[in-house]
Order: sequence, then C-alpha cells, then structure tokens
Amino acid sequence: MHEGSRDCYDRALSVLPGGVNSSVRAIRPYPEFVAGGEGGHVVDVDGNRYVDHVLGYGPLLLGHTLPEPVRAAIHEALEAGPMYGMPTEVEVDLASFVVDHVPSVEQVRFVNSGTEATVSAVRLARGFTGRRKVIVMQGGYHGANDTTLVEGDLDGVAPSSAGVLPGAVEHTIPVPFNDPAAVEAAFEAHGDDVAAVLTEPVLANVGIVEPAEGYLERLRRLCDEHGALLVFDEVITGFRVGGLAGAQGAYGVTPDLTTFGKVVGGGFPVGALGGRVDVMESLTPVGDVFQSGTFSGHPVTMAAGLATLEYAEREGVYGHLADLGDQLRSGLRDLVADRAPTYTVVGRDSLFKVVFTRERGVRSVADVERAQRERWDRLFRPAMRDRGVLLPPNMHESQFLCDAHTEADVETTLAAYDAAL
Repeated sequence: MHEGSRDCYDRALSVLPGGVNSSVRAIRPYPEFVAGGEGGHVVDVDGNRYVDHVLGYGPLLLGHTLPEPVRAAIHEALEAGPMYGMPTEVEVDLASFVVDHVPSVEQVRFVNSGTEATVSAVRLARGFTGRRKVIVMQGGYHGANDTTLVEGDLDGVAPSSAGVLPGAVEHTIPVPFNDPAAVEAAFEAHGDDVAAVLTEPVLANVGIVEPAEGYLERLRRLCDEHGALLVFDEVITGFRVGGLAGAQGAYGVTPDLTTFGKVVGGGFPVGALGGRVDVMESLTPVGDVFQSGTFSGHPVTMAAGLATLEYAEREGVYGHLADLGDQLRSGLRDLVADRAPTYTVVGRDSLFKVVFTRERGVRSVADVERAQRERWDRLFRPAMRDRGVLLPPNMHESQFLCDAHTEADVETTLAAYDAAL
C-alpha cells in the first residue's frame, strides 16, 4: 500500500520542480514519503516499515534514533539559541577532534554542504598555487560545483549541465579513474598550470569504485613532482571508510586538502574543508582567497557532529559496522555467485552495493556504466522495497549501514536480495 506517498507526490508536483528538492529523489513512478525513522529503519506515510540502507545518503552513522549523549548535546545547543553569526566554543572543539584524527588536517574551515566545501577547495587550490587547471575523475561527483559539472577528456571538455557556462569548465581536465597514464598525460600537457588533482579516494557515487593498488600513491607523487595540490573529496567516505581517519587513513595516502560533509555534521547540514596550515591560511581573513558564510559553524550542527564522532570513538561503532559490513557483503557474494554470477559486490566498511555488471568486476567507471542500470532501477529496487528493504534510487548511489543496524537486519536484507535477484 503506497497511496499516501502517491498523494503526497501528486501535491508536491504542483509546488516543487519534479515534486522533489533533490533530483535523485524523483523515483519512478513516485518516491516513498517518509513519516519517521527508528534505529536502522524508516516508516513511510502509509505505515510501511523498511530496513533503511539510504540513511540520508550517508550522514546517519548512528541511525535514526540518536543515543542519549548525542540527543542531549543537540538539545543543549538548541536551547541556548539557534545560531549567532559569531564564534562558539563547540566549533573549536569539533575542529580539534577532526585535526586530531584525520592525517591530512592541520586546520579546518566549516561550511554548509559538501558542494560548498568542494567549491571552496577548488578556489583555494587555485589561489594558493596561482594556477588554473584542475584534474578531476570521469564519473566522480563533487556536488553542484560548476567547475566539476563536466564531461569530456584531455582533448576537450564541455559542461554536463545546462546553465553551466563553457568558461566555467574551460580549465577542468577529466581523466579516467584508476588510469595513471591519463593523469600523467594531463600533467605533461598542462603541468605548469595544474593547481590540483581533485578526486574521491573511493568513487562512492558511481556504484563504488575502489582505487587500484598504487593508484592513489601515484597521484601523490605526480602532484609533488609538479607542485600541484592533491585534494581528496571525503564527503561520503569521511568518518565511514577507515573510521575516524577516513579513507586517506585506510589507504595510507595523505592529501594536501580534504573536503568533508555528511557524518561530520551528525545528520545536520554541514561541509568542511581541511588541510595543511600553509594552504588553509590562504583563506580570508588570513589570506586573500575569499570564503565566508552566515550559517558556517552552526552551533547545533557542530554539537551534533562532535557528539556523534565522540560516541563513535568511545562505543566501538566502527568495529560493529565492519563486522556487519563483512557479514552482509559475504552473504551477498554467495547469493550473487548462485543467482547472478556476472554481478559484482562492491564496498568496504559500512558501504556496500551489488552492481549489475555484465562481466564480473568493477575496475573502472566504464564497468558501472555498462551495467544493467535499468534492470536495477525499474525491477530490482521496487522488488526490494516490496520486501521491506529501502535502497537508494539508482545503481550509482552507495548503500549504507549504521550502528543501529543488527544482524537480524542483515539477514532481512539478504533474504530480500535472495528473493529479488
């Protein structure tokens, strides 16, 4: 029964473009409208209850029912006042936590979204180096950032969205992920004008593509050789892959700048940019690279983020998530081997996905692009929903686990996959 969601969508189409406030939510024929969440589950407006593997697209590390220390910190911050436009101690505390745990970060600037963080990172890299070019990965995602909404390759680029002027992407160089030769060619062609290589350490918005052995290390060396900055977009992977050290800790490669979002705000709107002191102090008011924002360092968000990360460290959340992730991916591999041997199970820690590959293995974005996306979107996801498991709307989006998920939830998910496949 989904009449309530259908009616909500009918109303939404009159007042919201496409009936949604984020384009990925426009699921065919209409999205599930959520009434509330509890633990690792959500309930829609029709009363249907689901195991939730969307989890806000990643921010909800602890699930929908926040532990008492986190709730208390949020309530205390809210009762003191919604926001001030002036510094608060809690933003210093959260910045200190990030600096203490993430290898690349010596200073932090909090912003309001992952998009704002990557926009600021590109501007900072250009301002610090005095260069124009930015190398990005084909299929990587860095939010609604005009510089990175791009398609093409070393021989030519164009905007990937209407409304983005060609000049906005003129100095963006897209290259294939996991192809060091392509990055080397870009540096050979434009080395003296490359400000940064910007990449997710794990491409987590295109079916989950992990770096090949030695690839991130090669990016680090190339940036060092050419005087460019290495920028990791850890908006998704930060505080999920590699625990509190992020994916850079897991893979042992330290970038010059890192962007964050999602988990670092404890479920509230947030973004952050962190890195070396000499680079970060190019930002205003110390340097001349402009960056500012009314809601930056919002005290309720800062309190939620700090309490979430402190709880995760204190209560062994990452060990629990690693165990659940291993159980789930192992079970999925067994199911896929039996029912769909060409499909590929991807992910690590609390990220997972089954990509409907035509030939087993995800080594590049091209492998995902060749997969059976329409079958996943039109048949598989609705079948999972009908069996009480809610997944993101397309095969490109990561699926997540949270601390509130249990082994019983993993078994429910595996049973749904077994039936839907």
